Amino acid sequence: MNLVRSELLKIRTTSTWWIFGLITLPLWALTALINWLQTDALASNNFGDVPADQADQIQAAQSVDSLAANVYTNGQFFGLMIVMLLGIIVVTSEFFHQTVTTTFLTVPHRTAVMLAKLAAAAILAVLFWLVTTLFNLPFGALVMNSVDLGSQLGSGAVWRATALNGLAYLLWSVLGVGIGVLIRSQIGATVTGILLYLGGAVGAAIAISILAARWGDWINDLQVLVPSLASSLMVSGTEIPGNPPRWAGAVVLIGYAVVAGAIGTLTMRRRDIS
Repeated sequence: MNLVRSELLKIRTTSTWWIFGLITLPLWALTALINWLQTDALASNNFGDVPADQADQIQAAQSVDSLAANVYTNGQFFGLMIVMLLGIIVVTSEFFHQTVTTTFLTVPHRTAVMLAKLAAAAILAVLFWLVTTLFNLPFGALVMNSVDLGSQLGSGAVWRATALNGLAYLLWSVLGVGIGVLIRSQIGATVTGILLYLGGAVGAAIAISILAARWGDWINDLQVLVPSLASSLMVSGTEIPGNPPRWAGAVVLIGYAVVAGAIGTLTMRRRDIS
């Protein structure tokens, strides 16, 4: 625990945490506005009349759950990128400020140091998730009530999506630590992380759409292999027709996090820090 507190102290005594916090707020507000407009448009188009058929009623209920889950996990897309960057900073700041030698002279067991960094990054990620969730609860209730669908806070789908959103935050922080270990340069690791996250999401979505049009809808299942798309799928709140199951996204993202953590630990143990 002393090592974890030490890692948290390193972040807390720098400007890193509040800079990322200030970046997160406008991004959250932007996605909140977009989600509100989308929810209003979708609710007006899909729920104007009460479906008479039972199957249609079930599908409508699933659509409401999906809308609510999306609203109550508002800010996830950029939030996950922020905690990934925090994970990168937890590692690369040691090399950037040239304190890594002192750290390993003080604590020669590098595995313990790496585990402390993973734990510190995970704690920061959970705190970011908690803050955004506290914003999302009143915001989500406001949006859902504004489109006459009720707050949906009694829906299990909303709370499952919220909990899985917390898991996504934690896993992306671990991925960030892994990237930070593999790329020592703070700028290089940050740029690489952003490109992998944003480029992976946008580029993979376009490529999969083109390939699916040529080779068939089964290609759409490959989206689950892209980390940013896997996390979105995991938190989607309902099983979406035509997409891989939600649990597949969770398994893939957990797998990436475990591999990143393991590779990061092994690399830290063997790498020359001079």
